[in-house]
Amino acid sequence: MADAPSASEAERIARLRLIRSENVGPVTFRQLITRFGNGRAALDALPELARRGGRKSLRIATAADAEREMAAVERFGGRLLFWGLALYPRLLAEIDDAPPVLAMRGDVRLLDRPAVAMVGARNASAAAIRFARGMAADLAAEGVVVVSGLARGIDAAAHTGALDGGTVGVIAGGLDIVYPPENADLHEQLFAQGLVVAEQPLGVEPQARHFPRRNRIISGLSQGVVIVEAAPKSGSLITARFAGEQGREVMAVPGSPLDPRAQGCNLLIRDGATLVQSAADVLESLGPIGGSRAATPPAPPFSPAPVAEAGEAERDAVIALLGPVAVPVDELIRLSNLPPAVVQTILLELEIGGRLVRHAGGRVALS
Repeated sequence: MADAPSASEAERIARLRLIRSENVGPVTFRQLITRFGNGRAALDALPELARRGGRKSLRIATAADAEREMAAVERFGGRLLFWGLALYPRLLAEIDDAPPVLAMRGDVRLLDRPAVAMVGARNASAAAIRFARGMAADLAAEGVVVVSGLARGIDAAAHTGALDGGTVGVIAGGLDIVYPPENADLHEQLFAQGLVVAEQPLGVEPQARHFPRRNRIISGLSQGVVIVEAAPKSGSLITARFAGEQGREVMAVPGSPLDPRAQGCNLLIRDGATLVQSAADVLESLGPIGGSRAATPPAPPFSPAPVAEAGEAERDAVIALLGPVAVPVDELIRLSNLPPAVVQTILLELEIGGRLVRHAGGRVALS
């Protein structure tokens, strides 16, 4: 007969089951853990929450599913870190939609060190690639870990420059999926000398919707983000937006107004981003910097929040204010004239019931 899992292992299994269950996303996961105090209690509450949200049944991941996933990650040479439990990166834990679970392979100690993200154009110029590689090497020489997205162009240059000093690659698919294929060797180098981080389960191919999710992790792990060559509507500018929303320093390298690849950076500088031209500029802009990992788990998951019950009249009032167009949660609270905890409870029930979609910037809409 197999040994029963330890209390900490049982909680890890419960949390993995929770995030793999139907209609549970990062924000919902955080609210459930904060409200019920642990993964097991949150799992037990899901059926009733779904019923209140209008769903008769809900697919809840089994313990066997979670155990198989955990074993597969271990066989691949990786490990899982969970929001609210030990070793999860402190800066990332602070963002509203922090990933509930991260798979990683490589040197996890890099998460203890200060980090700066560097991202930019996939079709970057030779000059920008050389610049990014040099800046990354200079930052790593100063003890700063360089975080990027393991993409073509600037990302690959940043990882290559910082490889000997410390670099973290955040990918959009599963930990075992190499994308783009030409970065296979770099991927393996980060496994051996750096760290690769993924939010998606093993075997998941990266899709378009995964890249913005990856970008929020890149900025969330870092104390500042440097943009090197970026078009005005590029993914790099999405990362810069996330960085601003997360309270990170946004920095950009200026470029020629004649080069479309520099227009995004020049626009960022015009709108208030810090102009940087060297690693020294980056360090000066950030000021004193420290490590990014939580020394202890965040307190809220271990102290259940008071439960705010919602009646049918209150639920109907909130639903009446919702529609297909996303609106800020703060606006719902103001217009409904209900306590914030009650509104959040109703939104939680609706999301688990499959009737609510969460959008960036704390906005929600009916699905």
